[in-house]
Order: sequence, then C-alpha cells, then structure tokens
Amino acid sequence: MASTNAGETGADTERQPELKRVLGWKLLLLFIVGDILGTGIYALTGQVAGEVGGAAWVPFLVAFAVATLTAFSYLELVTKYPQAAGAALYVHKAFGVHFVTFMVLFTVMSSGITSSTTASRAFAVNMLTAFGGGDSPDPTSPVLFAVAAAFLLVVMLINFRGVAEGVGTNVVLTLVELSGLLLVLFIGYWFIIGGNAAHWDAVVIFESPDDKNAFIAVTAATSLAFFALVGFEDSVNMAEECKDPVRIFPKVMLSGLAITAAIYVLIAICAVAIVPVGMLAESETPLVDVVQTAAPDFPMSDLLPWISMFAVANTALINMMMASRLIYGMAKRGVLPRFLAYVHPKRRTPVVAIVFTTAVALLLLTYVSHDPDSSIVGLLGGTTALLLLVVFTVVNVAVLVLRKDRVEHDHFRTSTPVAVLGAITCGYLTLPFTGRDPDQYEVAGGLLLVGVVLWALTHWWRRRSGEHAISYDEVPPHQI
Repeated sequence: MASTNAGETGADTERQPELKRVLGWKLLLLFIVGDILGTGIYALTGQVAGEVGGAAWVPFLVAFAVATLTAFSYLELVTKYPQAAGAALYVHKAFGVHFVTFMVLFTVMSSGITSSTTASRAFAVNMLTAFGGGDSPDPTSPVLFAVAAAFLLVVMLINFRGVAEGVGTNVVLTLVELSGLLLVLFIGYWFIIGGNAAHWDAVVIFESPDDKNAFIAVTAATSLAFFALVGFEDSVNMAEECKDPVRIFPKVMLSGLAITAAIYVLIAICAVAIVPVGMLAESETPLVDVVQTAAPDFPMSDLLPWISMFAVANTALINMMMASRLIYGMAKRGVLPRFLAYVHPKRRTPVVAIVFTTAVALLLLTYVSHDPDSSIVGLLGGTTALLLLVVFTVVNVAVLVLRKDRVEHDHFRTSTPVAVLGAITCGYLTLPFTGRDPDQYEVAGGLLLVGVVLWALTHWWRRRSGEHAISYDEVPPHQI
C-alpha cells in the first residue's frame, strides 16, 4: 500500500497543470529531421571518407540500420508510455534502481547540454565570421563568449515562451539547414549528370589507412557516421506535448530517419564523385570544396557561415527543449527534487527545469571558453556519441524487460530479435577496437564520476526532505 506521503505526492502531481499538447505529425517530423541534421555533416563526410575511401556512403547506411534497430525499441516504449523523460523513464520502469535511472538521466541530459553549449559557441563563431567579412574571430575574445551566452539566453526565452513557439522556430531553422544540404545536392548532381564527375569510379572503392581490413574500417567509420544520425531519440522526451503520440510516433520517427539517411548517403556519393578522397579527408569544409569544384563561381564559402549559424541554432534549441523536458519528467516522478517539475500555469512550460538547464549550459560555456581548443569540443562530441550508445544498449534491454508490464491501450511492438540485435550492435560500437579515440573513454569516465557525485547529493536531498520516487501505480491514469 502506498504511504501517506506517496499519496500526497501523487495528488500534488495531479494538481500540476499538464504540458501543452501542440505537436502534430508534421511538426514532430520537422523536429526529428531538424535534430538529426546539423553542421556535423558539413565536416563529417570528409572524416568518413578518410576511414573507408570512396565508399563513404556505406558507413552512413550501416549507421542508419543500427539507429533504426534502436528506434524500434524507442517506438515500443514511447507508445507504451507516452510520457516525458524518455530513456530515463524506461530504465526506471524496467529496473526500478534509482542510481541506474539517475545515471541514464545524467548521461542523456549531459549529451543535450554539451551539444547545446558547443552549438552556442559555433553560433557565435559563425555569426561573427559572417558579419566580419569572412574573418574568424579570436577564440579567446570576450565578444565571442558574450554572443554565445546571449544566444543561450534567447534559446531559454523561446523555450519558456511555449512549445508552439519553440517548435515554430525549429520549423524555420530546419528548412534553412535543409535547404543548404539540398543546394549541395542540386549543384553536385547537376555536375555529375553533365558527365563531369572525374572520380565516379571511386564511389565503390574501399581504401582504409593503416592497412585496416574492410570490416574494421567500416566499423570505425560507422562510429563516426552514427553521430550524424543521433537525435531521433530526443523526440520521445516531447511525448507529453504531442497530440496523439501513440498513433503518430511510429511513422514519423521512421520517416525522419529515412529522410536524413537518404540525404547523408546522397551527399557522401556526390562528394566522393566530385572531389578526390584525399582532399576530402584533409579538408575542414569538404562540402564547400564539392560546390566550388562543381560551380566555381558560386559563393558557397560566403553562404556557409550563415547556413551553419541556423543549423547550430536549431541544434541548441532542440537539445535544450529535450533536456528541460527530461529534467521535468523525472522530477515529477521523484527521481530529482520535485521543485524542478514546476509548470508555469499560463505558458504551461517547465519553467524551473528550463532555467536550471540553461544555468548548467552557461557554466559549461564558461569552462569551455577558458580552454577553447577545437579538439576538446570534438572530443566532447565523440564522448557524447559514446555515452548515447551506452544508453541505447540499455534501452534495447529495457524494452525486453518491460514486456511483462501490460498496458490497457494498443501500442507499437518491436520483435525480440530486433531488440537483441540493437543491443548487440550498439554495445559493439562502444568498444575500443572500433577505432574510437581512447581519450573519449577518459572523458566519459570523468562525466560519469560527476554523475555519481550528483546522485549522492540528490539522494541526500530526497532523504532530508522526505521525498521519494513515486510508484507508477500512483501516477494518475491520464498521465500514462
């Protein structure tokens, strides 16, 4: 039987206003596509080509297959439990261990905030470059920090204003970044159709450094390419703001993955056919090289800072929306202090969680600005992908554990072999011999250590205040 305190907690939760449901299938699709697309593809194509040679499209295709396996598990869980908090909620329901739930929560939150913070710096760099006539700003410039910090505050205000405003902004930003990639495809394939692709034969050639065999080379490149397809999982944290999550999530998430995978594969083929692989691998802006080779008079280098500015702005907005909903969802269930679940009665947005995640991002931005080495930012990005792959592995296991938990409504169901294969493939991509930078494991270990410390503090807070995680039987039926 639930304790009195637990019953009061459930009542408090019931009295809280719910999040506003405004996301239909069109807005959700643009949310997912905008989250997956980003400035990473502008540089990632060259890195992948450096690992496997001309067949750079293969790792993107493999990464899409691995991501889709995990997407099936997410779809079963989000349609079974259409609530905010995503992976942390699923792990909490599957295993019921506060420490494990908190670490998954911390890992996913860290990925969102780290991505948003690095995006804010990239936004500031691109903005100052665009307005500075193409000259990159000094990495230690206080103006750079000020612009990045102001950008995070603007994102916070959009997030607080409401999910409709946030998603509306996402629609505009997604269309801009999508237009940049479609521009590359149009110019590139017009050049290829004209019979000018001097390196078309290279598209099917494997050529890896250090004499790696094809399997190891593709695995290493897939670890890179997988980062480009990360983002589909953020959408499940918006489940409480979808109009009909059980019905629309399956077709929308799979469609979003298919659209972005097709764009990435077509861009990889186009790039290798037009620009020599060696040049792509060494270039910091490979897609600019593609356009300038195919259309020398087109001012792609002038347009790129503007396109990148919109792309990173979208990344930051989506990840901050995700992180705040994650904090809100788990605070509502007592995994975090309950004041973080406060919903503004008029805006119906998780205002305290929004302020909290913005404060953490500003602190991280301050830290990065003191040591703005671009390799550190890249290392954090790779570490984020590593940690998310660990989370994906656990989610694929959780979906099997939760098969014993029956719900009254119909929901999507993945097959057991697909979930098992998803767990195996995601777990495999976390291993050292996939070509991952060893420093990523050190950074991941450091982040997890911080998470352990925060868990201990949270555990102390909950015991001191008398709070505890509520049972899911105590959650009002309309929230399930």
